[in-house]
Amino acid sequence: MTGRLYGVGLGPGDPSLMTVRAVEAIAEADVVAYHSARHGRSIARSIAARHIRADHVEEPLVYPVTTETTDHPGGYRGAIDEFYAEAAARLAAHLDAGRTVAVLAEGDPLFYGSYMHMHKRLAHRYATEVIPGVTSVSAAAARLGTPLAEGEEVLTILPGTLPEEELAARLTGTDPAVVMKLGRTFTKVRRALEGSDRLDEAHYVERATMAGERTADLAEVDPESVPYFSLAVLPSRADAEPPARERGGVVVVGTGPAGPLWLTPESRGALAAADDLVGYTTYLDRVPVRPGQRRHGSDNRVEAERAEFALQLALQGRRVAVVSGGDPGVFAMATAVLEAAAHEEYAQVPVRVLPGVTAANAAAARAGAPLGHDYAAISLSDRLKPWEVIAERLRAAASADLALALYNPGSRSRTWQVGKARELLLEHRAPDTPVVVARDVGGAEERVRTVRLADLDPAEVDMRTILLVGSSQTRTARRGDGEQAVWTPRRYPGV
Repeated sequence: MTGRLYGVGLGPGDPSLMTVRAVEAIAEADVVAYHSARHGRSIARSIAARHIRADHVEEPLVYPVTTETTDHPGGYRGAIDEFYAEAAARLAAHLDAGRTVAVLAEGDPLFYGSYMHMHKRLAHRYATEVIPGVTSVSAAAARLGTPLAEGEEVLTILPGTLPEEELAARLTGTDPAVVMKLGRTFTKVRRALEGSDRLDEAHYVERATMAGERTADLAEVDPESVPYFSLAVLPSRADAEPPARERGGVVVVGTGPAGPLWLTPESRGALAAADDLVGYTTYLDRVPVRPGQRRHGSDNRVEAERAEFALQLALQGRRVAVVSGGDPGVFAMATAVLEAAAHEEYAQVPVRVLPGVTAANAAAARAGAPLGHDYAAISLSDRLKPWEVIAERLRAAASADLALALYNPGSRSRTWQVGKARELLLEHRAPDTPVVVARDVGGAEERVRTVRLADLDPAEVDMRTILLVGSSQTRTARRGDGEQAVWTPRRYPGV
C-alpha cells in the first residue's frame, strides 16, 4: 500500500489562521516536507512549528537558487525544474514505502505556491488531498479593513513579474486588483500604477498577519524597503467618493460596434474610473452599471447638447466619460466634444479621445479583408451635409478605384440614398463588384453576407448596417468551411 499525499495550506502566516483540517493532516503525516532557501529557514515550517512532532520525518526541500545567478546549463529554469524533479522523487520514495506525506505551503497550496509543482508530478500516482488555506490576498484585505470586491466588480490578481506595459494595460482595464510578488519588481509595479492612473488607489501590505506586518499608501513606500512577501491592493470602488477637484476632465470612449468583447483595456478602465457617463442611451446600455456612477442618457440626435453637458460636468470637478459607438473619431462623438471644448469657457478642461474598433474594421474582419488596400469612408447621411457633396465624393472615390466603407446608409426616414449610391458606383464599377452587407456586427442579430453591386437591395439596409464596396481588384472565394472570403490584394497590378 502506498502512502497518502497532503498539500497543506497554512494560511498567510499567523499560526492561528491555520484550518482545523490542516492541523489534522499534519498530525496524520509520517513525513513533513517544506520548502526553504539555502539558509535553511522555512516560513512554512515556522507557521506549523507547534504541530511538528519529534517523531515526524522532516524533508527540507532546499531551493538550489532563488534570486542569485546559476551556472546550471539550463539556466535558472533548468536548475529549478531539476530541483522539482528531485524533490518529487524524494517524496515519492516515502509514499512508495507507505508513509503519509504532508507538504506544507504558505497561503493556499494551489495559489502561486511551490506545492503545485509537487502536485503535478505526484497527484496522478498517489491518493492526494489538497487542504485550502487563507490566501495572502484575503489577509491583506482583512488587514486593510476594506472590501476587496463587491457586487458585479471583477477582481484581477496579477504577478508583479509581468512586463510593465502588460501590468499597466491590465490595471487600466479592471476593477479591484492585487499585484503580488513585489520585492524587486516594486519600482516597475509603481510605474505601471502611475501609467494606468491608479497609483492613488493603491495600498501596500507587507507580511500580512506575520511579525513585522506593515500597511501604507503605496505611493509613500520606499522601494528599498520592500520584501518579496508584500503586495499592492486596489480595493473595491463601490463606495468610493469622488475626490474633490477644482476641475475634472472629459474622455471620449469608443465602445466598438457591440458589447464588451470589443472594448480595449484602456477604454474599459476609463469607463470604470468615470464619475459620470454621458451618451446615446443605446451605447450607455453596453456599459455595466456601477454603484455611485451617474448615467446621463439621451437621444441620438443631440450630439452638440450632449458634448456641452459633459463639459459642464467637468467644470464642476467631475470625471466624465462620453460614450460613443465604434471609434469616437469616425462619424461619432469626438468631433462634437472637441468643437464644444474649443469655446473659451472650456479651454482649461482636459479632453482625451480613446480609440475603438470601427464598424468598418469589424465588418471587414467578419468578411475577410475587403479593406486590405486603400479605401475611403463616406457617410451617406445627408443630415449634416448636402447630398450633392456626398454624390461628388462617391464619384471621386469610385473613379480613384478605392474600396469604400459606406456609413449611415439608410434609415426609416432615408430610403433612397442606397439606391442612388449604387447607380453612381455602377458608373465606375463592374456589376459583379463584391459588396459586403454587414448588419449588427458583434450583436445578437448579426448578419454578414456578400452580394454583387448590381444586386444590392436598398430594402435590406438600415442604420445598423454598413456597406463595404470592393475596388476593381477585390476578390472573393468560397473556402472549405463553406464561408465566402472577400479580400482586396495589397499589391496593385503592374507593381
